[in-house]
This record gives sequence, C-alpha cells and structure tokens, in this order.
Amino acid sequence: MDYVRAFVVGGAICAVIQILMDNTKLMPGRIMVLLVVSGTILGAIGIYEPFAEWAGAGATVPLLGFGNTLWKGVWKSLGEDGFLGIFKGGFTSSAVGISGALIFGYLGSILFKPKMKS
Repeated sequence: MDYVRAFVVGGAICAVIQILMDNTKLMPGRIMVLLVVSGTILGAIGIYEPFAEWAGAGATVPLLGFGNTLWKGVWKSLGEDGFLGIFKGGFTSSAVGISGALIFGYLGSILFKPKMKS
C-alpha cells in the first residue's frame, strides 16, 4: 500500500504542476522555484514532515521535498552555528542529492551521447 500511496501523491503533485504549466504563463523555471519555496514554507510551519511520513517517496522526491530538505538543514545549522547557519545549512543538507544529480547526469551524458534539438 505504501507504493500505491507514494505513486498517487507523486502523480497528484505532478498533475497540479502540469495544470499550472498548461493554464498559466509561468515558465518552468519559475514553477520549479515555486515548488522549492513551497516545500520550504510548508516545512517551516510544520506541515510537510507529517505529510512526507504519510506519503513516502511521493512527497520527498519532487522539488517540494528538496525545499523541505533545505529548510531542515538551515534550521539545524541555525541552532548549531547561529546566524552563519542560515547560509551553511542548506548546502550541507542537500550536498549529497545535488552531487548525485550532477554525477549521474554526467554519466548519462557519456553513455547516451546527447544531441541538440534541431
């Protein structure tokens, strides 16, 4: 049942984003920023964590989850390092995910030889 719940929640998030893309003039980059900021705000007010525990990977994998991860890192580092934790915490908490995306993206480009669209 956990897989079904994750699939439905992740699909619902993607469907809402697709509706935003189709029915507004928002560019994809702005929608991605909106998702990250929304995840951060929901994490800051304490809503996102219980939702992520219930929804599993359907809530933690999309960009909303990335925003929540940034928030958790900033909050933890703020308590440990004070004001400088605001700048340090997001990088510390998301470094593994960003590094993985870069490494696997590079490996994918080597394996599949991407070409520019014409």
